[in-house]
Amino acid sequence: MTQRTGSIFAPLLVGTILIGSTAGIGAYIKFADLHMQKSPIYPENNRQVSAIPTETENWIRMGSDRISSSEIIETLGTQNYVSRDYIRKDSQETKSPVVLELHAAYYTGMIDTVPHVPERCFVGGGLQQSESSRNMKLNLDTSSWRHDNAVAPELSGLAGKLYTVRLSNNRKWSDAPGMRVRLPRDVTPENELLMRCSEFVLGDGRKIYAGYFFIANGGTKANANEVRTLAFNLTDDYAYYLKIQVNCVTAESMDEFVEYAGQLTSDLLGEMMRCTPDWVDVQRGDYPPGEQ
Repeated sequence: MTQRTGSIFAPLLVGTILIGSTAGIGAYIKFADLHMQKSPIYPENNRQVSAIPTETENWIRMGSDRISSSEIIETLGTQNYVSRDYIRKDSQETKSPVVLELHAAYYTGMIDTVPHVPERCFVGGGLQQSESSRNMKLNLDTSSWRHDNAVAPELSGLAGKLYTVRLSNNRKWSDAPGMRVRLPRDVTPENELLMRCSEFVLGDGRKIYAGYFFIANGGTKANANEVRTLAFNLTDDYAYYLKIQVNCVTAESMDEFVEYAGQLTSDLLGEMMRCTPDWVDVQRGDYPPGEQ
């Protein structure tokens, strides 16, 4: 009799435990103000990454931006992207011009797309990776960086830790000359931006260098496996990330490639940040409009 009663009530007991656990989890999520569903968020005026300037003080676009086919865009997972080549101006008339390919792509909301990174895509396309990928510091020009004094001390402990960068004063190189733009919270003169760098061998024996980093929910990551964790912080209502990738076939070494990538990023970082939401304003409830 006891055995029979036990067999009848066992599923009931398990069900009760599961229901209780689910209710407890739900209560905790509500109490801790966790956000399991992420809403899309866009930069001010939905600024597209194609608005990144085609010319800076040191670099100028070669040719036109590349337009991908519908199949490639579907694989990419976003229509907000840009792929273009830059040449360093002081190398235009030399026998060894410095040319970089810039690829940027913006994702937001419930991001299902696995980040497309060279270690996967280049190898999948038949290239051979000649050495392990590694994170390398970009030697950025920080001469125009300043402490952001507009951040209140109570805002996530960020007061005194955030920096701004000044955009070019030349109207030819920026549609907001002299404007100051906030940098990601973990990018400071002492803690510079990291780029995940790899070396690949082309069919003719030449080497191609590739590096990337992500700007996500106001921070940065140089690892594809970590960016989703950053973008899907459970206390945030919104999720986004901007992938920045630089490729080069004209560099003679990894160090030389990183030097070039740092030079281009120095000129464009503020403009890249304009293509993302200002995360300080998001945290303060000032953005998006109506989110007070």
